[in-house]
Amino acid sequence: PSAGDALTAATGRTERRQRATGRMSWIPFKIGQPKKQIVPKTVERDFEREYGKLQQLEDQIKKLHKDMKKSTEADVAMSKSAVKISSDLLANPLCDQDQTFMETVTALDTAMRRMDAFNQEKVTQIQKTTIEPLKKFSNVFPSLNMAVKRREQTLQDYKRLQSKVEKYEEKEKSGPVLVKLHQVKEELRPVREDFEAKNKQLLDEMPKFYNSRIDYFQPSFEALIRAQVVYYTEMSKIFGDLTGQIDQQGISDEERQKENEAKLNELRALSIVADD
Repeated sequence: PSAGDALTAATGRTERRQRATGRMSWIPFKIGQPKKQIVPKTVERDFEREYGKLQQLEDQIKKLHKDMKKSTEADVAMSKSAVKISSDLLANPLCDQDQTFMETVTALDTAMRRMDAFNQEKVTQIQKTTIEPLKKFSNVFPSLNMAVKRREQTLQDYKRLQSKVEKYEEKEKSGPVLVKLHQVKEELRPVREDFEAKNKQLLDEMPKFYNSRIDYFQPSFEALIRAQVVYYTEMSKIFGDLTGQIDQQGISDEERQKENEAKLNELRALSIVADD
C-alpha cells in the first residue's frame, strides 16, 4: 500500500478510537504538520503510556463504583424482601391455628429483622468507606483530562507555528520574508515554552497520580472486608439461634421431605382435587 493509503488507514483508526472512547487523541493527523520532530518519539511514547494507564484506571474505577452501588442496592432489596415474607407469614391465618407454627414464624420474623438491621449497618459502612471514596477519586479525572486537552491544544499551536517558521526559512531571504520569519519565531517562543511546561508537568505528575491509587484505596478495601466479616459473623449467630429454635430434634431433611410428600398425597386423594 502507498504512504497515502497508510495515512488514511491510520486516520480512520484514530477517529474510530475517538468515537469509541469519547476521548481525544494526543497525536491527531492534521494538515500543516512541521517537518521537524518537535516532540521526541520517546517522550510521546512515555506520554501515551502514562495517560493510557490513567484512562484504563478511570474506566475501572467507574465500573467498580457502579458495581458496588448495584451490590449494596441488591443487599438492601434482599433483606427487605426477607422481612416482608416473614411479616406476611405472621399475618397468615395458619399461624392463629397452630401455636407451634406461630412460635416458629415469630422466631423467623425476629431473625429476619435482626438480619435487616445488620445489613443496613453494613451497607451504610460500605457507602461511607468504599463507595463515596470511589466517587471522589473518579471526580478527579475530568480535571486530568482537561489538562491533557490543554496540552494537546498547545501542541497544535506549536506545530502550526513551527510549520510557518519552516515555510519562511525555505523562502528566499528577502527583507519582508526575514521580518515575517522573525515575527513568527517570536510568536513561537512562548507557545513552545508553554507546551514544554505543560508536557513536563503531566509527565511528572501522571505517574504520581497513578501510583497514589494504592495508598488511597487500601484503607477503603480493608474497611469493605471488615464490614463483610462483621456482617456474616452476625448472620452465623442469628441463623444459629434460629436453627436451635425451630429444629425438631431427630428429624432429618429427608424425613421432613417424605412427611411432606405423604401429606401432599393425602390432599391429592381428595375428590375436589382429583383428576377427571
